[in-house]
Amino acid sequence: MPPIMRRIILTYIFLMSIGSLAIQAQVPINSIDSNGTMRDQYGNQIDPSTQPDNLEDSTGIEIQSIPPKLYMWTLSETLGERTMIPADTLSLNFQNTNLVEGMTGHYNYLGNLGTPRLSRLFFERRYTDEPTTFLAPLSSFYVRPDELHFTNSNVPYTNLTYYKAGSKVNGEDRFKAYFSVNANKRLALGFNIDYLYGRGYYAAQSTAHFNAGLFASYIGEKYQMHAAYNNFYMKMNENGGITDDRYITHPDEMEDVGGNQYIPTRLEETSNRNHNFFVYLTHRYRLGFHREVTKIEETQDPVARHKAKRDSTEIPKDTILTEEFVPVTSFIHTLKIERSSRRYRAGVEPTGEDAIYDNTYFQEGSSNDSTIALSVKNVLGVSLLEGFNKYAKAGLTAYVSHKFSRYTLMNMDTSIPNPSPVQYDEHELFVGGELAKRQGTLLHYNVNGEVGLLGEAIGQFKVNGDMDLNFRLGKDTVNLYARGHVTNLLPSFYMRHYHSNHFSWDNDLNKEFRTGVEGELNIQRWGTNLRAGVENIKNYTYFDQNALPAQHSGSIQVIAATLNQKFKLGVFHLDNEVTWQKSSNSTILPLPDLSLYHNFYILGKLAKVLTVQFGADMRYFTTYHAPAYMPAIQQFHLQPENDQVQLGGYPIINAYLNLHLKRTRIFVMMYHVNAGMGNGQSFLVPHYPLNSRLLKIGVSWNFYD
Repeated sequence: MPPIMRRIILTYIFLMSIGSLAIQAQVPINSIDSNGTMRDQYGNQIDPSTQPDNLEDSTGIEIQSIPPKLYMWTLSETLGERTMIPADTLSLNFQNTNLVEGMTGHYNYLGNLGTPRLSRLFFERRYTDEPTTFLAPLSSFYVRPDELHFTNSNVPYTNLTYYKAGSKVNGEDRFKAYFSVNANKRLALGFNIDYLYGRGYYAAQSTAHFNAGLFASYIGEKYQMHAAYNNFYMKMNENGGITDDRYITHPDEMEDVGGNQYIPTRLEETSNRNHNFFVYLTHRYRLGFHREVTKIEETQDPVARHKAKRDSTEIPKDTILTEEFVPVTSFIHTLKIERSSRRYRAGVEPTGEDAIYDNTYFQEGSSNDSTIALSVKNVLGVSLLEGFNKYAKAGLTAYVSHKFSRYTLMNMDTSIPNPSPVQYDEHELFVGGELAKRQGTLLHYNVNGEVGLLGEAIGQFKVNGDMDLNFRLGKDTVNLYARGHVTNLLPSFYMRHYHSNHFSWDNDLNKEFRTGVEGELNIQRWGTNLRAGVENIKNYTYFDQNALPAQHSGSIQVIAATLNQKFKLGVFHLDNEVTWQKSSNSTILPLPDLSLYHNFYILGKLAKVLTVQFGADMRYFTTYHAPAYMPAIQQFHLQPENDQVQLGGYPIINAYLNLHLKRTRIFVMMYHVNAGMGNGQSFLVPHYPLNSRLLKIGVSWNFYD
C-alpha cells in the first residue's frame, strides 16, 4: 500500500472518530422533511427524544424502527438556495462514474486519470471560469461550492468507494470517503476525502490529486446555515504528447521500443502543481409568524391500532392541533474566501531546432513559473419569501455583492536581479435581484440579474432565467424546460494578464457579449428527452494557434440539439444519446457535428436481491480539428498551423458487469476493448493517445449506522 494511501486511511479513521462523538448525541428518527422537521411515517411532526430504535408495548407487540432515510441537496453559490438531489445510491451505469470523459463520453482529455479535459459539447462548457483559468480543465476532480453535497439523515451515513485499474507500475487508484451525521434534528456535520493516483501508461504522465473537506448545515425555523471547507492538491507530470502518432496508428512502421511506456515524448521532468482551498459560508435569518394547523389522522397509539386491526374495525382517528412557522422575510449573507496557486516546473526543455516554445523570457532549457490568486467575496441580500399567504406566488430577493481579488504574477523586468513579484488588485461591486417560484409541482421559475457598479464590474451585467412546467398526460409525466441568458462579462483575469518563462501577455480585452436560449422536453414513460438551443457570442475569447489569448471581434453562432432515447424489451435495454451541433466559424470554434453514445445491456435480478447489469457501451464523434493542449499554460487551444490533425471517427467501446447487493455496488469493466482496431485513431487530444485495453474494477459501500 502506498504511504499516501495509508495516510488517507488514517485520516479517515481519525475523522470517523470525531464523528462518533456527534453520533452519541444523535437519536434515531423516522424521517426528515425538506425543512428539517422530523416526522413519522404518517407525516406527523414528532419529538426525536421519544423515538428509540424499537419498543415493546404493554401487550407485547414489538414496534420496529423505520429504515434509514436521508436526503441530499446542493446550493446556489450566490444566495445559498437549496436544490434537492437524489442520494448517490443508484447502481445503474456505476462503471462510468470514474471516467474522465464523463458518464456518456462528452469530454476530450489527455488519456490518463485526472488529466485536464474539455467538453466537445459546446453547451456544457462554462463561460465563466473557475477561480483561476488553470483549474477549469481539472473539473473531473475539482469541486465548486455549488457542487458540494449536503446530507441530512436519521442515522449516520457513510459511503466508501474504491476504483482500481491496471498494475502497481502503470495503473490507477482512487479512494473516496463521504461521512455525514446529525447531531440533532437541525444540525448535520460531515467530511469528504478524495484521493486519486494515475501512474500513466505513457512516460511522464502520472497524476496525484488529493482533496479533504469538512461541511456542516443547520436547518432551523428561523436561522439556517451552510458551511464548507475544501483543500485541493493536484499534481500532474507533463509529457507534451508523444513525438510521433505512428507509434499508435501504424506501429508496424516504427521501431519496437518495448511498450507504450517507452514511446518517446516531447517533454520530460516537467510538471504542473495546483493548490486550491476555499472557505464557504452562507446563512440566513428568517422572520415570520406561527399559525395553527388542525389535522385529523389515524391514531398513533400502538395498542389501539393493534386492537382495531385484530378486530377488523376502523382505526380510531385523532384530532391534532399543531403550530407551524411561516417565514415571510429572509436576511442572507454569503462569504467565500478562496486561494489558488499554480507552479509549472520543467527541469529539461528542448532548445534550438527542437524547441517547442516560440519565446523564452527568463532562461533557456528550464522553467519555474508561478502565480497566486486570492479572492474574498461577500453577498448581502434581503428576500421576501413565497407562500406566506395565498397572494405571495413567488419570492423576490435583492442583493449586493462585493469581490476583492489579488493576483500575484512573475515580474517581467529581467534587468533587475531577483525582482519582486507584481500584484494586481481588482474590485467588483454588483447589485442584483432574483424572482423565483420554487414551491408546488406544476410550475417553477427563476430569473436572476446582476449589474456592475464599481471597479472592474462597471459595464458588466448578466441575466439568467429558467422555467419548468410539469404535468400528467395520460399515464405519462411530461416536463418542459426553458432556459435563457444575456451576459456582458469581462474575460477572466488570466486571459488578460499572465507572466511566465515562455508566455507573457497584458491584454486590453473587450467584454464578451452572449445571448442564448435552450428548450427541453422530457417524457418519462417513453424514456425520451429532447434538448435544443442556440447561442450568439460577440467578442468570443479563446486561445489561438500559438496558445495566446485572442478575441474574435465579430459574432459566432452555435446551434445544437440532443436526443436521449431509451428502449426496453423485457430485460434488454438500449440507451441512446445523439448530439448534433454546428458552429458558424469552425476555424475559431471547432466542434464535431455529431457525438454519439449507445449503451446496450441486460438488467435483471438474481434471487430477488442481486441486481445485475451486463452490457457494452460505445462513444463516437465525427472528425474535426480537436483543440490541442499546451502544458506551460495548462490550457486547450487551437491546433498550430504547422501541425493540423483530424481526430474522431473512432469508436471507444467498453464492456462491463455491474452488481448491486443491498448497500454494495460492484463493477468490472474492460475499457477500450477495441484498442488497435479500425483506423487506430485512439486520440481525443492531438498526440495524446488513450490508454489501451484495460481492466477496471470498482466497489462502493453505503453504511447507515
